Amino acid sequence: MLARLQSAIGRDDLIEQMVLLPEPKKPFSKRTSKAKSVNLIVAYDASPNSHTALDIAFWIAHQTRLATNAQVTVQAVYVVEENPSNQYLDIFSFDKNQLPLECPVSDISKSVTQVLTQPKLTAIATHLQRESLTPIKQADRILWQARTLAEEWQGGFQSHLRFGCISTELKKVVESEAADILFMGCKSVTHPMIETLGANFPCAVLGIPNCIDE
Repeated sequence: MLARLQSAIGRDDLIEQMVLLPEPKKPFSKRTSKAKSVNLIVAYDASPNSHTALDIAFWIAHQTRLATNAQVTVQAVYVVEENPSNQYLDIFSFDKNQLPLECPVSDISKSVTQVLTQPKLTAIATHLQRESLTPIKQADRILWQARTLAEEWQGGFQSHLRFGCISTELKKVVESEAADILFMGCKSVTHPMIETLGANFPCAVLGIPNCIDE
């Protein structure tokens, strides 16, 4: 999947940048049983980094369907943390005083797809800011945003709202959905969230490449 992404945008360093946790070793029987379907999970909270992760996941899902005819589902997971910690602020944060999608679509998005336009993103962000939101309403708006973006791709999409510890809930969803990849809005293996997931996470974890800032 990442090889196709590299080829599409003319880079050769995405694999080493984006693979934050490698795929765990699995019995051959399990790998073959899932060969006809692909399940991609995205940790999403409407922040720019998580939007980039979702955008990349949609594009990879689209290209995988075209190349393999496999059934591919993208699932966005938003976790309402019971005891928020500042160490995850750059991934799971939503400032009510700032439009979360005022930032331009990433360079990767621009180079491989024309479906996510700035007017579309601005309209979504404006809708999100029309009222003062309770945590539940805020979560509903965030997942509504993900579903709205998913409509542009016309592929399989699901969303999950979870409560509790972010890393614990992400692991539960990954395991229950037999996910192949978890996408995170992280750029480094040393990020606190990646370290919290641990080396024995049940699927590969991909971040977002540094090259989107270039």
